Amino acid sequence: MPELPEVETIKRVIEPQIKGLTIENVTVRRPEVTAYPTADKFCKLLAGQTVSHMTRRGKFLVIRLNSNDHIILHLRMTGCLLLTPADYPEEKHTHVIFRLSNNKELRFSDTRRFGRLWLLKNGEADTYSGIGKLGIEPFDRLLAAEYLKSLLGKRKKAVKECLLDQSVIAGIGNIYSDEILFTAGIYPARPANSLNMEEWERLAAAIPERISYFTEVNRITPEEYLETKGQDYRNTPFLQVYGQKGKPCPKCGEMLCRIVVGGRGSVYCPVCQKSLGV
Repeated sequence: MPELPEVETIKRVIEPQIKGLTIENVTVRRPEVTAYPTADKFCKLLAGQTVSHMTRRGKFLVIRLNSNDHIILHLRMTGCLLLTPADYPEEKHTHVIFRLSNNKELRFSDTRRFGRLWLLKNGEADTYSGIGKLGIEPFDRLLAAEYLKSLLGKRKKAVKECLLDQSVIAGIGNIYSDEILFTAGIYPARPANSLNMEEWERLAAAIPERISYFTEVNRITPEEYLETKGQDYRNTPFLQVYGQKGKPCPKCGEMLCRIVVGGRGSVYCPVCQKSLGV
């Protein structure tokens, strides 16, 4: 699933290219993908609207329109957003096409069809997408050791599971939770209530630093993004532990290990991230 750095990359690539363009019409091929309103109404309400700008909130993308209506999009596991010339070959599983005023198309494809779009009218309460339930962003000034401890310090769940809780911090997933915990020197399966204040401080420092780092190394040009069909996020060469089981730790040289935490595979260094008897 694309996490915050990947979603931010998509926003940075797509936004400058669609800003100020008019949506001439919309085609929805899989009605379930437009979660709200109905597919017919979704298409009708968007025809003739002009794109103001795009924003990101956690793993959600938001296309804001001049009318103050806005489209909310979550890519989920396999969703992809591409801006293409109108005659560009379509990807398989293309479910929604926005035809734009410059003879280009904004296309949403999704192999597994878990991704969803919502259209909210100006002033309409969002009781549909879940975006309003998100916690703070990784770069929020509120993100400090005290914040993390106050929300997570009494939980018996593994600290990795807690980092995946979108109601606490928005945008972190399986990949970057491993990278954050490695940087902070914390074993992924440690119960959150076992962390001391120094460890909360290391965690609070690692979260924005790692997310910012991977957002920057993900940078890609619009041409590269289209050529790779929006799938080449560039982070793989820079990952220190995620997906690196059996390779030497980049800090101490010990072999990296894999465990399952909350149903998710997690890679860690047994020396740099001691389990403390967990």
